[in-house]
Amino acid sequence: MAFSTAPPDPGVARGLDELVGLLRELKGWAGDPSFEAITERVGGWARKSTVADCFRLGRRRLDTELVLAIVGALHPEPDYVARWRQALRVVGGEAEAAARVSVQDRLPPDLAEFTGRDRELDLITGMGHGHLAIKGMAGVGKTQLAVRAGHLLLARGAFERVLFVNLRGFHPDPGQPPADPAAVLGALLRQLGVPARRVPHQLADRTAALRERLDGTRTLVLLDNAADVRQVRPLLTDAPGCLTLITSRHSLDGLDTVTVDVFGADEAAAFLARTGSAGDAEAVERIARRCGHLPLALGLVAGHIRGTPGWTLADHADRLDERRRLEGGVELAFDLSYRHLPAGQRRLLRLAALHPGQDLDGYAVAALAGEQPHGVPGRLDRLCDDHLLSRAAAGRYTFHDLVRAYAAEKGRDEESPSERRAALTRLFDYYLAAATAAMDVLHPVEAHRRPQVSVTGVALPELGAATDARQWLDAERATLVAVIAHMATEGWPGHATGLARILFRYLNGGHNHDAVTVHGLAHSAALSSGDLAAQGHALTDLGTALWRLGQGGAAADSHRRAVEIFRRTGNAVGQARARLNLGNVVTQLGDYRDAAEQFEQALRLYTEAGDRLGEGRAWGRVGYIAHTLGEHDKAAGHFARALALCRENGDRMGEASSLKSLGEAETEVGRHDSAGDHLFEALALFQKELADRTGEASVLYALGVLETRLGRGDRAAAHHGQALAIFRETGYRDGEAAALNGLGEAAENPAEALAHHGAALVIAEEIGARELMARAHAGLGRAHGRRAAELYEQLKGPAAESP
Repeated sequence: MAFSTAPPDPGVARGLDELVGLLRELKGWAGDPSFEAITERVGGWARKSTVADCFRLGRRRLDTELVLAIVGALHPEPDYVARWRQALRVVGGEAEAAARVSVQDRLPPDLAEFTGRDRELDLITGMGHGHLAIKGMAGVGKTQLAVRAGHLLLARGAFERVLFVNLRGFHPDPGQPPADPAAVLGALLRQLGVPARRVPHQLADRTAALRERLDGTRTLVLLDNAADVRQVRPLLTDAPGCLTLITSRHSLDGLDTVTVDVFGADEAAAFLARTGSAGDAEAVERIARRCGHLPLALGLVAGHIRGTPGWTLADHADRLDERRRLEGGVELAFDLSYRHLPAGQRRLLRLAALHPGQDLDGYAVAALAGEQPHGVPGRLDRLCDDHLLSRAAAGRYTFHDLVRAYAAEKGRDEESPSERRAALTRLFDYYLAAATAAMDVLHPVEAHRRPQVSVTGVALPELGAATDARQWLDAERATLVAVIAHMATEGWPGHATGLARILFRYLNGGHNHDAVTVHGLAHSAALSSGDLAAQGHALTDLGTALWRLGQGGAAADSHRRAVEIFRRTGNAVGQARARLNLGNVVTQLGDYRDAAEQFEQALRLYTEAGDRLGEGRAWGRVGYIAHTLGEHDKAAGHFARALALCRENGDRMGEASSLKSLGEAETEVGRHDSAGDHLFEALALFQKELADRTGEASVLYALGVLETRLGRGDRAAAHHGQALAIFRETGYRDGEAAALNGLGEAAENPAEALAHHGAALVIAEEIGARELMARAHAGLGRAHGRRAAELYEQLKGPAAESP
């Protein structure tokens, strides 16, 4: 029965929960069909559980294509579906942006010219625990005060750990909305070592988990640039021994607060005295007054003073008086500092403000400006001296929000739209080239699978060694996610899909949450541009990341959609890769017949296409299903064939995986010495050459199984414990359950075995991993039997004497 004569308007939604609520209303408007009926209307690539999940509140992201298919099934009117597409783009984009959070385990650099604030510093550094809000107007120096206090506290040994988060409460770029508190909590928990799968879904549960994790530690938490108390409240834990400092332009009701005011006359004079100019009390007073005694404005003027050594303080005061018609000290100081810069420096500042990330380096700014990078860092350092930029870390720079907004406004005034777009295109071309160069060093054999990007003519950092390539990727990872988001949503869909594909193997090495974000954005970009091939690749990569995070149903749907796209477009290699990954997922879900078919089809497609790299890896998966079915001799033969092909192809990743798999099969057939040799060879590859955390953990797990077979429980437990820590760190839930089962099998104590197998069973049931469920149940049975035997043995002992 319909609730209304018209379907609900998705354009009124202001968040994902509201959009899901409207989807529920649409379901009711359409006669409330069952999820099974909706799934049938959507088509064969979707499953009922995945369709039903779209109607669940509390989602952090929505599958755009699936939601649109559901809308079309409920009300197949093109204009109405288009309205939903626009709503999903707006709401989903904001939710994705708010969920992008970077937590640092260090404070920003202290400011050498920090001045005054003695009373505030005494108050902050006198606190041993609890939380304190630092409130003040924009530009008053709240962050620098908190950072200075933090460095003083660390120097005294008051705290052993730091967590720093920019909450983006007032970022001038609409593409950088205030951080979602749930996402902040998730990022904090993962930084503290909580495995991704153990991060609770509900906000209150995340707060409780953070308090539990901080309890007993001495941690300083700095929450910078908070929007309001609603954003902050869930992040406060009151954990004993921990201190949380919050900076905000707004009052945070209910929190203890220290208000930071503008500089007093003495502080302003002391600050300006650092410029080295001769004292002129009257001129200093005029300068401070024109700047509203605001530290940010005074810093800008101080930079101007240092840059004009022939001027007296009175000259600077007179210049400010001449421009007093401009409103406000900050605008006056901005304008004075900006106009004083050489034309090239002004342009550099304007273009740097276009960068979508939180921080940037000299190569990125050089790309924006279309210049060679060798002189850019020095020019950026001079902008730091002028207080127009700040140093985020060695070689990295960041903007104060007000300066970024001013510089961006100048960019809109002085750079044409085409010039700004050209600058961003150069930046995005640079990231494509740099990421390609890094990945070509780390995984050269897969170069033909990545988009072909020319690196000639693009100035790049030194990435010729594997260590350099990894360090660059690690340093730029948060920036690359923000850049891909800008590419995907602001008109560079081809760059977004290309960069996502280039980064696949790196992100697949353990950065699974970033991988879901990146490949989800790439899929949205491919949909917007109608690029079917890019849709297929993004779905394959997204499915792999979802599988690693234990979302098997969604992962299988993603891979099946990719298979169908590649089949329709005649892309045999793309289809083979999607089938190979789909086989991994359905194996975990217990559908071995489907898995065997997917692996065999992938092998056939790779062989027919002459793709030797894919053929070698496909033989490894054919061996994997034989191994899963208990055909270990047959599996060992397949793994040996895969190993030979991978070595012939120079495929070090495939070689490491094949060595690991061959060692596992040899363990099962009793060839223990050979198994150990192969496993340790695989471990060395994963650890030293490939730096693949997931691969490293999988080998450690296999070594644990081998040690258990050899009766060396202590060694087995050590290997499984190492594997478990990595699986939890990377959020690989299948591996976590396997390692817990391994610990249970290695345990001598029945109570320990019960605990480990019980924990494995919980995870296996959550992710639908049937083999791991069966193994956990078997382990529980053995442990219960051993415990029962212990109790019976105790009952046979001498009876207690009567009193």
